[in-house]
Amino acid sequence: MSLNMNSTFRDVRKSAFHRSQTLVYRNGFAVPRRPTVGIGQDPLLSEQLIQQQISELSSETPYITRGSYQEQGLVEDVIPAYVALDKKVLRFYAYFEEDILCSPKEQHRVCPVVIYYYLEDDSICIFEPRVENSGIPQGERIKRQRLPRNAHGEPYLWKHLNIGMYLEVYGVKYNITQCDAFTKEFMESEGIVLNDPQPMPVDPYSQSRKITLPSHITPSNFDQMQQFIDMDRKVLRFFALLDDADALFADTRAVTIQFYLGDNTVEIREVHEANSGHDPFPILMHRQKLPKTFKATPQNFPSCVLEVSKAEVEEYYTPKDFQTGQTMKLRGRRFLLYDCDGFTKEYYQKNHPDIQMKPSEVPNKTSLVQLRKKEVPPYNGFGSLEDSLQNCLYLIPEPPKKNVLKMLENNNKVLCYSARMESQNPDDDGRLFILSYSLANDMISIYEKPTRNSATLHVFGRRFVLTDADQYVLNYLESNAGQIPHQTLLSIHQKLGVRTENNQAHDQNGDDVAEPSS
Repeated sequence: MSLNMNSTFRDVRKSAFHRSQTLVYRNGFAVPRRPTVGIGQDPLLSEQLIQQQISELSSETPYITRGSYQEQGLVEDVIPAYVALDKKVLRFYAYFEEDILCSPKEQHRVCPVVIYYYLEDDSICIFEPRVENSGIPQGERIKRQRLPRNAHGEPYLWKHLNIGMYLEVYGVKYNITQCDAFTKEFMESEGIVLNDPQPMPVDPYSQSRKITLPSHITPSNFDQMQQFIDMDRKVLRFFALLDDADALFADTRAVTIQFYLGDNTVEIREVHEANSGHDPFPILMHRQKLPKTFKATPQNFPSCVLEVSKAEVEEYYTPKDFQTGQTMKLRGRRFLLYDCDGFTKEYYQKNHPDIQMKPSEVPNKTSLVQLRKKEVPPYNGFGSLEDSLQNCLYLIPEPPKKNVLKMLENNNKVLCYSARMESQNPDDDGRLFILSYSLANDMISIYEKPTRNSATLHVFGRRFVLTDADQYVLNYLESNAGQIPHQTLLSIHQKLGVRTENNQAHDQNGDDVAEPSS
C-alpha cells in the first residue's frame, strides 16, 4: 500500500466557509489584504512581496485608448457631462396651430411656445407663455423629459434641432422660428449651421380684437369702460388728519384717503396707532362715490330714510377737488390733507399741473382741538346760570363750585347804580330803577325807583340806561383802578361832579342817588 504525498486533507476544525475580503482600506486607500503566513513560509519574504505589489500598483500609470488602437496617451482629468453641461440650456422659439371647430369668428389659433433643451441629460421642456385674461389653460405643455424622435423610441438630440424645421411631438407639430444668442453660439461651435430666422405669424383672432373702433366727429358720452381699462389699479393716496373736535372726547386721528381712478370712488382707512385707545377698525368709510353737490329736492323729501341716488346728485368728487394743505368736509367730517405719495404727485404733475401738491406741516393734534372753542347755548330760564351751564359741561351735572374766598372778602359789598329804562312802549320809557351788583356772588338785583327819571344795560330782553351811582361805587372803582377801564371811571367822576385832577369829591344832591348799602 502506497501513500499519495500530494493529496490534501480538509481541516475538520474549520467552521466558517465564507469568502474572505481581498481588499482592506488603509489611510483612505484600498490595498490588498495581507495573506496569512502558512506553515513553512518565511514571514519576511511574504512581507517583501506584498510591499512590492503595493508599490507597483501605486506607481503604475494607467493608459486609455482613444480613436484607433495605435493612438494612446495619458489620461487627463475627466469631467462628467452632468457637471460640464450643468445649467446649460438651449432655447428655441416656436409655434403651433390649433384648429377651432366651434367658433364662427376663427378657424385656427396660432399659439407661441418656448422649447428648452437641457444639454446635461438631453431632456426637453415645452412651455407656452401665459396671456392675462385669455381664458385658455396655458403654461407648461410638456414636462421635462426625453422626447421620442421615431417609432423606435430614439430621443431627440441637440443636433436634430434647427431653425425652420418642424418638431413633431405627440401628434403636434412645432415650427421653430428663432433661438437665443447662447443657442446660436453653441450650435456654431459644434459645426451646425443654423437657418435664417423666420417671423412669428400673427394670430388672426387676436389681431381682429386690436382693430380700433371708428372715430366720431361728434363728441360721445364719457366711456367708463375705457376709463376702467386705462386706470384700473391706479390709486391716488392722500395722508390726512380727521378733525373730530365736535365729539364728546375731542381727538384727531391719522387716516389715508384713497381715490380710485378706475371708477372715481373714495375709500378712507384709519391708521391704527399703538396704545391710542381706539379699536383697530381699518376702514373708516367703505369704497363709494362721494357726492359733492346735490340737486334741489323738495322739502318733504324723506332724505333721512331713503339713500341718495344718482338722480339727486348733481356732481361727484373728482381728483381736482383734492389738494394738500386744505381741509375737506366728507360725509359731515373735516379732513386736513397734509401730504400724498409719489404716484399721486406724478399724476398731478402730468394731468393737473396747475394744482401744486406740496406737503404741509403736520399740526399738533392738541392744537386742532384748541382752535375751536365750544359755544355755550343761550340761557333757557330754568334755574341759575351756573346750574344750566353744568348741563352743557357734564352728562351728569354737578353742583357749581363757589369761590368761598371771594365771598368772604366781598361780603356785604354792593355797588348801587341808578338806571332808567329805554323801551318802545311809551308807558315804560323813562322809568327809574336802582341796580345793585353784589361783589360776593356777582348777582344783580334791579328795583324800580318811585321817583322821576347814562350807560345802557340789557337784562333779560330789557334795556336799562345807567344814569347815576352812589359814592361807594366811586370809592370801590378808584381802589381797583387797574382793573377798571379808564372811560368808565371818567364817566363816574363826571356824573358825580368829581375833579379828575386831584380826585377829591364834592357835595352832591342826595335826591337823585341812592344811599350806599354798606
